Amino acid sequence: MIRTRHFFLKLFLALLVAGGLLLIYLDAKITSTFVDKMWELPAKVYARPLELFVGARLGADELAYELEVLGYRKVANTTGPGQVARNRDRFEIFTRGFVFPGEKEPPRRLLVELGGQRVQGLSGGGKDIDLMRLDPLQIGGIYPLHGEDRVLVRLDDVPPTLRDGLLAVEDHRFYEHWGISLVGIARAAWSNARSGQVVAGGSTITQQLVKNYYLTPERTIVRKVTEVLMAILLDLHYEKDQILESYINEIYLGQEGRRSIHGFALASRHYFDAPLNQIGLHQQALLIGMIKGPSLYNPARNPKRALERRNVVLAEMLQQGVISAEQAKAAQARPLDLNSGARIRNSFPAYLDLVRRQLRLEYREEDLTTLGLSIFTPFDPLLQRQIERSTTTVLDQLNKGGELESASVVTRFDSGEVAALVGGRDVRYAGFNRALDARRPAGSLLKPAVYLAALEQPRRYSLASVVSDTTVKVKGSGGQVWEPRNFDRKQHGDVLLYQALANSYNLATARLGMSLGLGDVVGMLQRLGIEGEIPRVPALTLGAGAYSPMDMTAMYQTIAAGGFRIPLRSIREVVDAHGSPLKRYPLEYDRTVSLQATNLLTYALRSVMREGTGRGAYNYLPANFDVAGKTGTTNNGRDSWFAGFSGDLLAVTWIGRDDNGSTGLTGGSGALKVWAHFMAAASERPLGYRMPDGMQTFWIDDRNGYLTGKGCERARLVPFIDGSEPRQSTNCAPREGGVTDWFQSLFGG
Repeated sequence: MIRTRHFFLKLFLALLVAGGLLLIYLDAKITSTFVDKMWELPAKVYARPLELFVGARLGADELAYELEVLGYRKVANTTGPGQVARNRDRFEIFTRGFVFPGEKEPPRRLLVELGGQRVQGLSGGGKDIDLMRLDPLQIGGIYPLHGEDRVLVRLDDVPPTLRDGLLAVEDHRFYEHWGISLVGIARAAWSNARSGQVVAGGSTITQQLVKNYYLTPERTIVRKVTEVLMAILLDLHYEKDQILESYINEIYLGQEGRRSIHGFALASRHYFDAPLNQIGLHQQALLIGMIKGPSLYNPARNPKRALERRNVVLAEMLQQGVISAEQAKAAQARPLDLNSGARIRNSFPAYLDLVRRQLRLEYREEDLTTLGLSIFTPFDPLLQRQIERSTTTVLDQLNKGGELESASVVTRFDSGEVAALVGGRDVRYAGFNRALDARRPAGSLLKPAVYLAALEQPRRYSLASVVSDTTVKVKGSGGQVWEPRNFDRKQHGDVLLYQALANSYNLATARLGMSLGLGDVVGMLQRLGIEGEIPRVPALTLGAGAYSPMDMTAMYQTIAAGGFRIPLRSIREVVDAHGSPLKRYPLEYDRTVSLQATNLLTYALRSVMREGTGRGAYNYLPANFDVAGKTGTTNNGRDSWFAGFSGDLLAVTWIGRDDNGSTGLTGGSGALKVWAHFMAAASERPLGYRMPDGMQTFWIDDRNGYLTGKGCERARLVPFIDGSEPRQSTNCAPREGGVTDWFQSLFGG
């Protein structure tokens, strides 16, 4: 009997010691992390600021859209920041001001006058303004190392009806208990005992906060006991208002793709596109009601169920004396009043995905945990809206029953900045990002690398070199024979090199590539910016391999930049809460391809658009608007590609199916249409022409590549690297008149 008592005494003491150690551990965990968790700030991601100056290209509808996404309120007369009064092409804007890195833009009242798609006048305070920037759109708030989001708010800034309503519904004895409710726990224990499993928790607001901050969502006795202990400890260490404030900023209220909606302030922006202190009682009640089941009562997906839950909350608020009967009746009669548009804030998931990835590549991980980061990007809301419109318009026209998907990347090729990005047909979907992750054969989009490798050898090749578009057979190591065919199943005999590219002849390209050697082709693709695996097989010359739209953008970026490799960037600068810039890993800028050879290739890519497979673009573009580009089609029409650039923008578009089935489209009948539709609306400058040193032009006969005279039959003015011009001549003397074509117009002739 004595031994038994000693055993239980030892067991009791051991449990007491273990319990004490557990309490010490839990207490230390709470006191060391609660304040940091309470004010853990996301990195704010900003778009480029809209710059205003006289002469800037800007239409009235574009400015109205920019102000709409920025959340400027339409009024008759502006009286404070964040307001706009519009009279046709005349905008009176009371700006909010903004602190940019190294510069502060003050709030002020502006008068902006537009006309002819340009800013005609810009003034403020009775004085003309040379240049100013609107506050940039916050396109997202991200934790660089995970996918959650927050907009933090102080308790004093929370509407009293929301605060009191929250307590009435979730924990009406919050200011009286010690972090736990014994009545609630007893009620939950009774329910669990009756069901034989954990089905109810009886949690106070303090317990819910502990669970969200520190624990997993699993329903076990051990987790519940831990939750109770931590709630008591939290209540001992911190003021009730601190706990309530933290809960208001932490509570989970929904999901959009991979992005979690935490806190009432962010939920207010997300569901109503309004600050928390500006939403109505009926909207406050809806948010309170969603706590019980954010997915079940999601107002966008389940409006009827959400409305019923909201009215239950209003009834509870009335019963608890938070609101009057008149207020309850008026609020219950209101609709949900959700944001009428497709939630503009935080609605660019594909671009934010790119920002998050590049953050990890370009900055140290330990720096990304710094509180209150601001990330400034080149994202352009106006270009994004247009590429989204073009994608939707063209895919709807193709009428493929919704099975077609698309992805596009838009850059300003002089800087390598990614200005817009579409990751799929559903541009608001935060799932699979096809612009970055859909890896497909590129078809003829790779052909320019073959021709550029040739043009870098001016002693062997020029734009006027004759290449043979006839049957080619290559025997592989396994005895299999690779025998490509042209799209039209025909052979075209001897053609000039630029014509072979313009018409995307497979046989001529394959012959040229094999003559150069696969090593040269692979090397050129790498120099152009392709970083992944490149298969060393003959079919590479016609696009074999797996490449994303982002890969193709890197390649064409280098071509558009004249052979200068510029890293694609979605981040301009990252600053901490004090405005100090974070140090980034150095980006490599380097000339990787001959300027002269790239100039010749760009010239040939113009002929693709004027005379070859890309000429359908001029169903959208003005006849005098020069662009360069290339179509791409893969076997059985599985992938439709187009890549091209104007004088200011570069864009790559892909259309295909997720199941890799046939689309029935070529590059010209699919992706080209999205590209051209976009460029016609978005590009400000046609592609200019400036011939670099070490080159000159000659008239050639486009049938055989011989030198000829201006005005002679089939004469064409073509650039050559010095010493690479043809040696043979037609002996046709220059003549007056003749046809002035687009080639000649480049040189003003």
